[in-house]
Amino acid sequence: MTSTHAFWLAGRQATGEDTFDVTSPWDGRLVGKVSVPTDAQVEEAVAAAYAVRDEFAATPAHVRAAALDHVSRRLVERTEEIARLISAENGKPIKWARGEVGRAVSVFRFAAEEARRFNGGEAQRLDTDLGGQGRLALTRRFPKGVVLGIAPFNFPLNLCAHKIAPAIAAGTPIILKPAPATPLSGLIIGDLLAETELPAGAWSVLPVANDHMPALVQDERLPVISFTGSEKVGYAIMDSVPRKHCTLELGGNGAAVVLADYASDADLDWAATRIATFSNYQGGQSCISVQRVIADASVYDRLLPRIVAAVEAQVTGDPSDDKTDVGPLVSEAAAQRVESWVQEAVDAGATLRTGGKRDGASYAPTVLTDVPADVTISCEEVFGPVLTVTKVDGEAAAFAAANDSKYGLQAGVFTHDVQVAFRAHRALEVGGVVIGDVPSYRADQMPYGGAKQSGVGREGVKFAMDDYTYERVLVLTGLAL
Repeated sequence: MTSTHAFWLAGRQATGEDTFDVTSPWDGRLVGKVSVPTDAQVEEAVAAAYAVRDEFAATPAHVRAAALDHVSRRLVERTEEIARLISAENGKPIKWARGEVGRAVSVFRFAAEEARRFNGGEAQRLDTDLGGQGRLALTRRFPKGVVLGIAPFNFPLNLCAHKIAPAIAAGTPIILKPAPATPLSGLIIGDLLAETELPAGAWSVLPVANDHMPALVQDERLPVISFTGSEKVGYAIMDSVPRKHCTLELGGNGAAVVLADYASDADLDWAATRIATFSNYQGGQSCISVQRVIADASVYDRLLPRIVAAVEAQVTGDPSDDKTDVGPLVSEAAAQRVESWVQEAVDAGATLRTGGKRDGASYAPTVLTDVPADVTISCEEVFGPVLTVTKVDGEAAAFAAANDSKYGLQAGVFTHDVQVAFRAHRALEVGGVVIGDVPSYRADQMPYGGAKQSGVGREGVKFAMDDYTYERVLVLTGLAL
């Protein structure tokens, strides 16, 4: 794992003049060296993608689908190797890393299926008015242009897959920039794409430094930007290129609402287990991890001790150990930030129920109650293994508390009442409402994205393909309809 990794430039391997180290957040060991593309090589990749855009758009669907199927199969074959790589560079526990590979397998398979059925065309009779007699409209979708995909560190394989696979399925070239902390998983996708027959130039994987990104963002040959990351960076990108199409999947402050009818011992055990698991999985470094629990007063006193016990049962430690539930954060600086936010809350009057300790890049799974509404951990995305629990009176107060955030990615509602489920769907200002479970559930084929400051646009293979393309109408005249 300590060799120098080339990047992928217009479908071929290349190296630049400089390298950077990828290190494990768990023990600091060197995982690999990555070659950095020069400015000239970045220009070559962009020029190649721009030049091939018409050819790629016209590539038969079966060619694109076959390439996507190939990547899906090869990911299966290399699951354990890739999972070990994810765990090493990201610090993700190996069991969650294996799950991530499995999700990427599905993303490429879904994309192959969508490539085969996408753009079938929709015919519309226009003779509903006199002026349309003999006319038929045929609507198809065509690529907007080359996509610049910018991926984060927390799902270094699957979120790269969510950029690349829909682009290939839609026939639009893509330049992918993986996160600097975790580029190796994205480069693996390049290894597998290189085994296919896609046109040269249709894809590149470039581990470009963050400070070189403004030039790429501004490049007029890249009219579509798909970004997953922080609210600050995402909206800065959008503000800098107001005439481009931007899909932004940004932060969250995920709420799990436990209502009064979810009151049996079995109900509360299930809710507590799911909340504990998904406030801490990936070290809490997921946009839809559970950060807030909003519990009805009638169940609060029975639920809270269950949550604390379930959180304390989370196994922390070496991410390469199959038994580990919670590994380190991506860096010691990230853990120090979480530590400071928890301390701020405690100093302001919050009660620390468990956790609250840092060891290097690791932060102990933590539960807080009585948290003031104006402290940072209440207002911002913690992106760490920290959970707040709040008592409310009734459904309306619970939904109001869930909405009391600038973010709106997903919410979970523990209820058995289908009428409440539909009221939640209408009332909660989020991109997704999950009934009977935590907000952390995501199926990779469903539309995924947020409201408010959680972003614009949607991921999920078919929905990303829609974002990467636009409708073009063909009107046929003089037909006997």
